[in-house]
This record gives sequence, C-alpha cells and structure tokens, in this order.
Amino acid sequence: MALWKNPRWYDAIKRTKQLDDHVQRTGRAAFGLKTYGETEKVDAVTCHFNRVATKYDFMNSLLSFGIQQAWKRKAVRLLALNRGDKVLDVCGGTGDLARLAASRIGPKGQVVTYDINRAMMEVGRRKFFESSLNDRIFWVQGDAERISFPEHSFNAAMVGFGIRNLTHLKKGFQEMHRVLKPGGKLLCLEFSKPTHPVFRMVYDIYSFNIMPLLGQLIVGSAESYACLSETIRMFPLPEELSAILRNTGFQKINYHRMTNSIAVVHVGLKE
Repeated sequence: MALWKNPRWYDAIKRTKQLDDHVQRTGRAAFGLKTYGETEKVDAVTCHFNRVATKYDFMNSLLSFGIQQAWKRKAVRLLALNRGDKVLDVCGGTGDLARLAASRIGPKGQVVTYDINRAMMEVGRRKFFESSLNDRIFWVQGDAERISFPEHSFNAAMVGFGIRNLTHLKKGFQEMHRVLKPGGKLLCLEFSKPTHPVFRMVYDIYSFNIMPLLGQLIVGSAESYACLSETIRMFPLPEELSAILRNTGFQKINYHRMTNSIAVVHVGLKE
C-alpha cells in the first residue's frame, strides 16, 4: 500500500478537464487532487512554493538523483539561443534555466526570470549574487497568465516544470506567444508519463512512497511532494501538448523524450 494515495495516470478525458475550457465552465481548478475556486488556485500554489522554497533546489537534485540538471542543459541547448538574445524565463523560480540561458547569450544578452512567487525568486537571487552572470539576469515578480511586458519583447521564452501549476495553462502559452518577437522560440520542459510499463510501475511506487517520506523528513511536508506527483499524472501527454501549442499559434513544434519520458521538452516557433 502506498504511503500516499496514488491517483493513477489520468485518461484523455480527465486530462482535458484540467484545461482552461473546463476550468472556466465549472469555476473550479485542480492542484493535485484538491480542487479550488478558479480564482483561488493561485493562492494554493503560492502557499505550496512558500513551504518548499528554501529546500527547492536541494530536493530537486535529491529526488531526481541529479538527472534534472541534465534535462535542463539539453532543453536549453535545443532552444539554440544566439548571443545578444533577450530571453523570458516564465515560472522561473530559483533561476536554473535562467543561468543556463545566460551562459549562452553573451554579455549583451538578457534573461528575465519571471515568477509569481517572491520566496522562490529570493532564493534564486542569493544564488547569483556573486556570479559573473548576475548582471545578465533580471528578476520580475508577476503572473504568468498576465505577463507584464508588451508584445514582441523577447527572442525566446522558456518554462521549466511550471506550466502545469497555472490555473489556465492555455492562457500561459498565449501570453508567451504574445511577448515573443516574430521568429521567436518557445521552450517547454515538463514531466510526463513514462513509456515503459515496468519503469512506470517503479516510478509510481517511488512517487507515492519515497518522495512524500523525504518531503516530510526534509521539508516538513509530505503533502507538497505528493502534490507534485499528482499534478504530473493530470498533465497533457506530449502529443496533446503539441496540439495545444499548435492551436496557440506556434509552428514547427517538436518534442524530445528524456529518461523514458519522465521529462519531455517541447520547442516551437512563432512565425
């Protein structure tokens, strides 16, 4: 028996119920297995990240056995940034993707780390305080569903392990499309459903036994790390996410599976 309730992987119908149309029609939004009023989910997400902010980076490395850094490096390489690019890191948290992007755009480039959670950004800012990349990275607190920049502001936009926490996922992608310049590129790195059934079974055991236990011991919240696993099982599969991006207006969309599809990176172009 699992330490924490395993919701199993949602089917296609249940996955569509996590998207904007259903949320707006019902006025209810899920964050893990709990549901909130459409305008209340953002407060639940904020509380969640306030709890985990100081241990966020350590827990990510511990729970992924360090593999998450390889995922992030590959994702940013696939974005193929140019020197001098201006990059928006949506739901940027503590700035891991921002750091990787900043190392590629040169001293004339800029990365804006954009996140609604101040506690996460404060942790990130302290990491970069004495870094040579510090003057290329800027920190802006704001809502990913209402990005506070004008259209055609950025050469690239990226979101890593954050889009599934939005109340209106499609709205977040629409906002990223809006602020990109023509020819701008989008990167979305997210968790997904492992393809091999045996690997998936082991992953489920790990997700709802080991992860909540470590969350309780190290962060003081088993719920926070069970919720992480719950949200992953509700998220669109790679083909479904590609269709959402295509309907948003992105072109030339391709995706790459990593570590038996535990993580998947999508890249698209605004023409």
